[in-house]
Amino acid sequence: MTKHDLTLLSAVHAADAIRAGRITSEALVEACLARIEMTDHTIHAWAYLDAGAALDQAREMDRIRKAGRPTGKLHGVPVGLKDIVDTRDMPTQRGSAVFAGRQPEKDARLVEHLHEAGAVILGKTKTTEFAFMHPTDTANPFDPARSPGGSSSGSAAAVAARHVPLAIGTQTGGSVIRPAAFCGVYGFKPTRGTISRGGVFRTSVTLDQIGGFANSLEDVALLIDAVSGYDQADPASFARPRADMLGGAQAEAPVAPDFLWLDFPFDDRLDEDASEGLSALIESLGGRVERATASPQLADLVNVHKVIYDYEICRNITAIAEANPDQISIEMQDAIGRGAEISSARYEDALRVMASAQTFFASFFNDYDAVIAPAATGQAPMLSSGHTGDSVYCLTWTLAGLPCLSLPLLVGQDDLPVGVQLIGAAEEDDRLLRTAAWLQRSLAAQQQTGE
Repeated sequence: MTKHDLTLLSAVHAADAIRAGRITSEALVEACLARIEMTDHTIHAWAYLDAGAALDQAREMDRIRKAGRPTGKLHGVPVGLKDIVDTRDMPTQRGSAVFAGRQPEKDARLVEHLHEAGAVILGKTKTTEFAFMHPTDTANPFDPARSPGGSSSGSAAAVAARHVPLAIGTQTGGSVIRPAAFCGVYGFKPTRGTISRGGVFRTSVTLDQIGGFANSLEDVALLIDAVSGYDQADPASFARPRADMLGGAQAEAPVAPDFLWLDFPFDDRLDEDASEGLSALIESLGGRVERATASPQLADLVNVHKVIYDYEICRNITAIAEANPDQISIEMQDAIGRGAEISSARYEDALRVMASAQTFFASFFNDYDAVIAPAATGQAPMLSSGHTGDSVYCLTWTLAGLPCLSLPLLVGQDDLPVGVQLIGAAEEDDRLLRTAAWLQRSLAAQQQTGE
């Protein structure tokens, strides 16, 4: 196995091979570092990388295995961290010159989980400024002239370029699902509160959520399993058992699942090739997809999301912006300005609408296994456009805290990836992953039979 390109290994297979002694973590990390050296001058996925420290971690994981000591779910597997996740042995600079060289005193809670799982933290991946809208210089591995999406730009690009098999991202609007779609990888944002946000830079206490990227459904499920857990210091965290993500991804659906497609008033923002691809996908599923028009109240949730986001960004970033006015982007300044104009009464009303939406969705999935939707409006935009893409197809589900998954199922007119999003019931992430696995198998079977 060591004669082959180890960066092609899935995380599941790599962890198994390391635990069995068929490969070493050191060899896998060396392969990833070589791949980064070969390609990152074009992609610019990494904000911080310490090859020596990564290899030291890998050798320690190999030593632990050879000593016969317990090994973890991700033993010896390299992982990238979005550069808003605190690490005590690496800087966390939050995509801004304001925090250049910032060195946290302790690890984020999810980093502690990664260490417990035996993962090797390879480095910090680039993010947009404060994980908001102003782009970084990261390029899309499929076309360096295009955006990888944001705000988890570097994490999605690093996985797509095979720099690492796994990477952590965050989503406040569409910052896991959209980059995954643009970069042709799997992106998974589990139910709100599944993963602790402790030690992760926060722009919105209400909306910020953690997710991950991988090159297979099983891999992204394994990653989320490894970093999940209750944290009493995080107000969104819930003190209940979590779904078995990997078990869901590996399970057979007991019956063929039922899907719902919702027509929204903003569907005119969907590119023609993405619309055609999604229509063909729905047609291939036959009677398994019900089509309905979103109610005005449901369609308006994207605006409710914006009220909450702008209001909370303003409260969280204003002091930073006032202390560093020349180092804050126009996009962030505009968001702060919008948030300042939102009254506390309007904000509280938006929170009440969000709570009612969560109540609505609690019974919504009694009739459907998943909603099927665009992951983005189409293929990745050009870097020259100055933006990272439209997140409108993610906002409703992020607001409601539902588990969301981007699957790399379609190809756009320029042979670039176009993602398909599946949304499931809260705290039924395993069911969503099982449904996604069924969908992949069904489509593969159709391709084999030429249907």
